[in-house]
Amino acid sequence: MQQTDPLLFDLIIIAVSIVSGCFGAMLGLGGGVILIPVLVSVLGVDVKSAIAASLVAVVTTSGAAALIRGRDSMSNYRVGITLEVAAGLGAIAGAMLATIAPADVLTMLFGLSLLMTAGLSWRAVTDAAKVLPQSWWGRVLQLDGIEETKDGIRVYHVQRVPAGLGVMTIAGLLSGMLGIGSGAYKVLAMDSCMRMPFRVSTITSNFMIGITAASGVMVYLRDGMVDPTIAGPVLIGIVPGAMFGSWLVPKIHVATLKKIFLVVILFVGIQMMLKGGKALLT
Repeated sequence: MQQTDPLLFDLIIIAVSIVSGCFGAMLGLGGGVILIPVLVSVLGVDVKSAIAASLVAVVTTSGAAALIRGRDSMSNYRVGITLEVAAGLGAIAGAMLATIAPADVLTMLFGLSLLMTAGLSWRAVTDAAKVLPQSWWGRVLQLDGIEETKDGIRVYHVQRVPAGLGVMTIAGLLSGMLGIGSGAYKVLAMDSCMRMPFRVSTITSNFMIGITAASGVMVYLRDGMVDPTIAGPVLIGIVPGAMFGSWLVPKIHVATLKKIFLVVILFVGIQMMLKGGKALLT
């Protein structure tokens, strides 16, 4: 399609990017979970070029969102920066692996990642009501924070920082290798491992996503794998899409939309796994 009608090809990418950015902003799952499957399976884009374009888009949308939100009082920036040391290194390693891995393997891994993301996003979330004791890591690194609740300000103490760093390394690896934001894995590290309040975890994850993606995209830029004919239209569409999605969040019932969306990514994940596995077997 790109060779016969470049204008139509670009318009389709822009339209898909708008939808991807909108859903990514509303659900916090990252636009890559829609963008990459469409680019690869429908438009025939090379999976590595699609991953590189998705990472560029994640960096851009995260930066734009940060400018709009400004400094968020709910974000724990000290935790975010601490965890980004592990996530950034993981993203660089993941991007380096992606540049040498067969495209079919990446396609199958992307499908598996979608299934895991759906599972993590569907899990039940319950914030602990009691205040946990202060940990050694939290005290030394000054990671503890406060949360605004309906009952007033609540202090929370960050737990099991090494476990959180381990999960964050995996999140960075997947982000750099597969071009996704890995927000579900970041929230898992902070919410389940480090016992931070869920709302704090999700908001802190939002500003971390762009830093992780920037670490990975440097490898793709170095190796000349960022195709401007793909990344350009993606950026044109995904930024206004993400802004529109952010505007829609308080106006729609996100919980119902999220259930529908997760069914979709389960279907897409299985389809991508089968596609990659079939190609490997032939």
